[in-house]
Amino acid sequence: MLLLLGVSCRPDPVVKLDAAPLIRIESVTPTSIREFDGRVSVVLRYEDGDGDMGSVHPDSLLLEVRDDRLTAPDYYFIPPLSPVGSNVPIQGLLNFTLNGTFIFGNGSFEETIYSIRLRDRSGKWSNQVNTPTILINRN
Repeated sequence: MLLLLGVSCRPDPVVKLDAAPLIRIESVTPTSIREFDGRVSVVLRYEDGDGDMGSVHPDSLLLEVRDDRLTAPDYYFIPPLSPVGSNVPIQGLLNFTLNGTFIFGNGSFEETIYSIRLRDRSGKWSNQVNTPTILINRN
């Protein structure tokens, strides 16, 4: 007796990612720190349809982080997150640390939120994400 078993294979749908980066916050720890000594670790989840995030040039500052108590952001270097020129969709996690946060006023504590964006090598900005409120305690 011959038994034929038919199996139907359908390819998984291909998800096309946008060429502009997309980010979201995975984690922010801790959310209460001591001024000057406290370090806040941020983990971003990113995706980019053409994979042109990060740079080989250390002067390329593509990560924008703004303390919402200030008007001007700080910028940071991000190394390439895929081989330069590969033009492939990428996604992953990006970890960075915010150091040296301090209190501006005379109080014993202040609160802030950090606004974060990424720019890819072709100049496209990601969406903006905001950390939860960070409590900064005086030493």
